[in-house]
This record gives sequence, C-alpha cells and structure tokens, in this order.
Amino acid sequence: MESGMQSFRGLLLAGLAVIATAAPVSGQRPDDQISPKSIALMHQGQAALSAGKFEDAENALETALAVDPRNRWAYVDLARVAEKQRLFGKAIRMTAKALLIEPNDLDAIAVQGEAMVEMGATARAQDNLQKLQTICGAKGCPQVAQLSGAISRGPTVASVKSSPTPKKD
Repeated sequence: MESGMQSFRGLLLAGLAVIATAAPVSGQRPDDQISPKSIALMHQGQAALSAGKFEDAENALETALAVDPRNRWAYVDLARVAEKQRLFGKAIRMTAKALLIEPNDLDAIAVQGEAMVEMGATARAQDNLQKLQTICGAKGCPQVAQLSGAISRGPTVASVKSSPTPKKD
C-alpha cells in the first residue's frame, strides 16, 4: 500500500511539474506584444519629456506602466525623467526594473550608469560601461560613448554649489 502511495505522489508531482512549466507565466510577454495603449502613453511621455514637462511625462509613463508593466522602455524613460529632476536614486530603481525584464537593455544600462556617476558611484558606473562594451563588442554602440562621457565628466551634482545661507545674529 505504501509503495502505491509513493508511486501516486511521484506521478502527481511529475504531472504538476509538467503543468507548471507548460503554463505561460502571467505578465510575461515579448517586446512585440506590449499593449498598444501602453506604447501610446509612453510616446506621450517621451513628447512631454522632450518639451521639458517632467510632471506630465512622469504621469504618462507611470500610466503606461499601469497599463502594461512589461513595457521596459517606459521604465527607462521614467528613469530619464528622474534624472532631469535630479532624482538619481529613482533613476537607478527604474532602470533596475527595466533590466529585470531585459538584462541586456543597452539604454537601461547606460542611463543607470549615468545616474550612478551622479551619485558618486563611479566604480559601479564603470561596471556598467564594461557590461556595455561586452554586449556591443567591436561594433560599438552609442551607449558606450554616452556612459564613457558621463564617467569622464564625473558627477555634476557635486559641482553645483548652493549659495551660503546668511547667518542671523
């Protein structure tokens, strides 16, 4: 009887394993299956970003992600908005989300590296540059030059000095 139960358990587990691996994972879609509504909202956000309307861009991009959280380009554009707002930690978080979807997203790696430079994490930005160089190989990519330039310039946040507050007697 015990042998029969073990055989049944083994068969049941094997069946569950087959079902689990055969069933599509909810929310995982290839890039070409991103919701058209999400893509339209992303384009709206990109236009607002180009026009310097950061709040409008952020709203459109966040809505694009609510419509389809697999839209990795919206995460990267949201990171660009965060950089313009000097929210470099947020930029790093947004690009990290894009990289969870596609670990070799060249724009996400470059934008993340630029935000790292701004936060003074030049060594980590250098790691991103090496990753870009590995992915791009001999053909090169514009993202390599983009991040390399940011690393060479260094953080601009540190160079921005606030005016001293006058002392009150």
